[in-house]
Formats: sequence, structure tokens, C-alpha cells
Amino acid sequence: MEYNFIGLASAAATFLGVWLGHVSVRKIEREVEHVWIPATIALALGITLEFASLQAESLVVAAFCGILGITLLWDALELGVRQPRRIIKGHAPANPKNPRHARMLAAYPEATTVDLLERDPRGVPYSEEELFVLKGKK
Repeated sequence: MEYNFIGLASAAATFLGVWLGHVSVRKIEREVEHVWIPATIALALGITLEFASLQAESLVVAAFCGILGITLLWDALELGVRQPRRIIKGHAPANPKNPRHARMLAAYPEATTVDLLERDPRGVPYSEEELFVLKGKK
């Protein structure tokens, strides 16, 4: 009996890519003033891993590189475009110590420093009034 490790490698790459991508996008976007630098690095690494997946002779290595590569390409998009939009809309917290975020807080009234994920779940949606209180607005 021969073992097939493609499924295991794919699962590991997917879990690691999504987990590390989510955590790193939030952290990098919050702390870095010039977000184009890490976005460019993620883009370059993603393209490199995609190329490596095309060149790999092992299907396990190809799957692992392909999944991590596409995850890094998605992370570059998240860093450069999507996460800043979330901050502007107030869906993600802004860091007032970051000059880029300070400009967002000044220019967009919906932007907030409150992390809405840091609240106790209660099983029912919050009303508009409750969300304004959570965000510290009246």
C-alpha cells in the first residue's frame, strides 16, 4: 500500500496560509505606514511559489507551493486594497499611532479605533444604536 500525501499537504498549506495570512494582514496593515512594501513582498513571494509549483516534480510539493502561492497573492490584494477599505468603513479598527490610519480617522467619520471583534457574543444582532455606543459615538 502506497500513501498519498497530496491531501495532507494541501490541508496543511491551506490551514497555514489562511491562518498566517489573516493574522499577518491584520497586524501588518495596522502597524506599517507604507503598506505597499509588504504587499509587494507578498506579491513577489506568491508569484515565486506559483512558478515553483509549476516546476516541482513532486505533486505534494507542487500542491503545497501552489496553495501557499495563491494565498500570498490574495494577501497582497488584502493588504493593498481590501483591508484599508475595511478600516475606512469602520469594519476593522484603525491604529491612531499609525500616520496613515490617523489620516483615515480624520477623513472618514465611519473609521474607528474600536475592534468590534473584541466583544462578548450574545446570539442576536446589535442594533444601530448599540453599534454607535460600541464605537464610542453618540
